[in-house]
Amino acid sequence: MWLYALLLTGSFSVPFLLSFDRKLRFREKWNIVVPAILVVAAVFILLDMLYTRLGIWGFNSRYHSGVKIAGLPVEELLFFLVIPYASLFIHYAFFFYYPKVHPGKFASQVITICLIGVSVAVIMLNTEKAYTVYAFGALMLSLLLSLADKTHEISRFYLSFLIILIPFMIVNGVLTGTLIDQEVVWYNSGEIIGLRVLTIPAEDFAYGFSLILFNLLTINLLNHEKPLYQS
Repeated sequence: MWLYALLLTGSFSVPFLLSFDRKLRFREKWNIVVPAILVVAAVFILLDMLYTRLGIWGFNSRYHSGVKIAGLPVEELLFFLVIPYASLFIHYAFFFYYPKVHPGKFASQVITICLIGVSVAVIMLNTEKAYTVYAFGALMLSLLLSLADKTHEISRFYLSFLIILIPFMIVNGVLTGTLIDQEVVWYNSGEIIGLRVLTIPAEDFAYGFSLILFNLLTINLLNHEKPLYQS
């Protein structure tokens, strides 16, 4: 059963088709969006390969095509292209139509500092758990970098992430075993905190947030520190 591929196809198809909308014109931003996705994906994929080899997580052959590259199912490689693209589309589409709806610089900085503090605390309390350290370390780094971002993209992302969470919960829920017999992606129980929402490890929320935020920050860097939806 190619369940992993079906989830990716469903995640990508609607944002891709809507990218050709004459008003939004998201396809005209591909010259910046695509390179940013590729750069961030390269880093995450290399770490994914490492953690797979270390047995921190793995993939159920029952649910993917069986085609592997460097030890990873091809679907897992596509994950780092498809999910960021879909998430970025949601983010930019929302703020294209509602550009002034966001918490504001001061409120977002308070949230950011609090989340950095939480990340540090989680890491310090779970130094022996590899995925916990990785996920919250990535979260902490992305948040620290966002403080230097002159576009203050983080203030908008805090709101759009709440929307992104809806498809995230559906896709990641199925990947981690919700509504199916076995997990598509499994985690070594000794390398995570063990706190889950449905079947989704808490670490996945930090991981997903940082993955998209790194993409946003890279896009703004390539776009000369100007929000993409204003260019």
